[in-house]
Amino acid sequence: MDLRKLKKLIDLVEESSISELEITEGEERVRISKSGTGIPTQLAVPAVAAPAVISVPETNILDKVKEALPAGHMVNSPMVGTFYRTSSPGSDPFVKVGQTVKAGETLCIIEAMKLLNEIEADKDGIIKAILIENGQPVEYGEALFIIE
Repeated sequence: MDLRKLKKLIDLVEESSISELEITEGEERVRISKSGTGIPTQLAVPAVAAPAVISVPETNILDKVKEALPAGHMVNSPMVGTFYRTSSPGSDPFVKVGQTVKAGETLCIIEAMKLLNEIEADKDGIIKAILIENGQPVEYGEALFIIE
């Protein structure tokens, strides 16, 4: 599981009234629990023989996530749907990393309820990172692009 997913999971636990969240994807398992002090976050990653529980302070994970992403303005998803970098299969992507974009230029399409919604740049700049893979589901407010 990558650091972006871990950060989103930690944010979900922090913002909600739940005290613990456990998610299993294939052979990976993550358990995040919120204690009274808010410091420890527990991650459980199963080994072949037995599961190992690793206790990691929440700030270390958040710092690593922030360090891994380039600095700049984040373009977030305005809706829940499926992220597409191209207008049709086989065509060129709307934007690539390193490309200069102008405000109002189409960055991607998010399909929601069989409707294709063009997501536009909200400022001029250079695409520093594309944070979602083509065809992946996105949530409301999820970071899609970083523009510098």
